[in-house]
Amino acid sequence: MAAVESTSMSLMQSEEPLKLSDLLDRGWKLYEEVDTTNDPIAATHIQVKIKRGITQLEVATRMVAQLDLFSRNEDLEEVATTDLKYLMLPAFLGALTMKQVNLAKRLDHVQIARCYFLDFLKRCKEYNISNFELPKTIENSADIPEEESANGPPKPPDLIAMATVRAAKIERYKQRKDTEAKLSEIKAAVDSGQADDEIVRNFYLLNVRKWIAVSLEEIESIDQEMEILTRMDVLKQSSAEPLHSKRPPMKPFILTRDAVQARVFGAGYPSLPTMSVDDWYEQHRKKNALPDQGIPRSAEDFDAEEREQEEKEKRVENDDEEALQKARDWDNWKDTHRRGYGNRKNMG
Repeated sequence: MAAVESTSMSLMQSEEPLKLSDLLDRGWKLYEEVDTTNDPIAATHIQVKIKRGITQLEVATRMVAQLDLFSRNEDLEEVATTDLKYLMLPAFLGALTMKQVNLAKRLDHVQIARCYFLDFLKRCKEYNISNFELPKTIENSADIPEEESANGPPKPPDLIAMATVRAAKIERYKQRKDTEAKLSEIKAAVDSGQADDEIVRNFYLLNVRKWIAVSLEEIESIDQEMEILTRMDVLKQSSAEPLHSKRPPMKPFILTRDAVQARVFGAGYPSLPTMSVDDWYEQHRKKNALPDQGIPRSAEDFDAEEREQEEKEKRVENDDEEALQKARDWDNWKDTHRRGYGNRKNMG
C-alpha cells in the first residue's frame, strides 16, 4: 500500500502532472494490452503493467472524488458526455486486480476486486443505466449457508429460480455480444476524433453496459473462488493440528510372587496396581496366553528339537543299547503319567 501511495504521489507531483483523462486512458489501454496479450499472465513484465495500471486508475479515482463528478441527486442525462467514461474506473480497477497472481494474497485480491465491481454496479444502478439485480453483499451471502444449516437440512434446489437465473445469464450474454458488435462499429470514429457528441456519448454508454455484464459475471466467479479459497484456508489450519489424539500413557504395575507380597507392595505403592504370580498365571491361562498355550516358540527351538529327535532315531536304528533302554523307559512312563505332569516351567 505504501508503494502504491508513493507511486501515486510521484505521478501527482511530477513536473507535468497527468490530466484526469490521461490517467483513465492510460489505465484503460494497459488493461486492454494485458487482457489481449499472448504472454503468460504471471510474466514479470505483464505484472508490472498490471500494477502500473492499478496505480494510475487509483490516482484517477481520487481526482474524481475530489472533483465530485457524480451525485446521487442527478439523472443520467445531467452527466456530461466527457464524464461518462469515469463511471468505469471501479470496473477497470476490479478487472486489473483480478489479474494479479500473488497466490499468498489471492483471497485479498478477489475480495478487493469484488468491492470494485460492486461499487461500479451500485453507481450504474443509481443512474438506472441498465436493468439488472445487484449481487448480494459478502456478509449476506456468507450468512445464508449458516442460517440454512441452523434451521435443518438443506432445502432442495428451487428449479424455477435456477431456470430464471439461467435465462438471465443467457439474456445477459446476448446483450453483451450485441453491445460489443455496436462498439466495434463506432470505435474507429471515436478514436479518430471525427465523431459528434451523440456518437461519443453512445460509445461510452455502450462500454458502461458492457462492463455491467462483465462485472456481474466476475462477481459470480469471485463468489465461487472465495468459497474454495476459504475452505482451503480452513484445511490448512486443520492440517497443522495433530491428526490423531495421543494415547493415554499405560499405567505400570508390580508383579509379585504371592498375595502376601502383593499386599506389602500395595501398601507402599497405593497408586500402582499389584498382582501375584498365581493371579497372573490364572489370568493368562483363561486367555490361553501361557507360554505353552499361545506364545509361539522360536525357529531355533524347533531346529534343536528336530536335531535331537534325529539323533535319537539314529541311535535306535544303530541298536544302541542305552538309547533303546531309554526309549522303552520313556514309553512306559508315558503310559502311567498324564502329559505335563510335574512340569512347572521354572514357575516355583
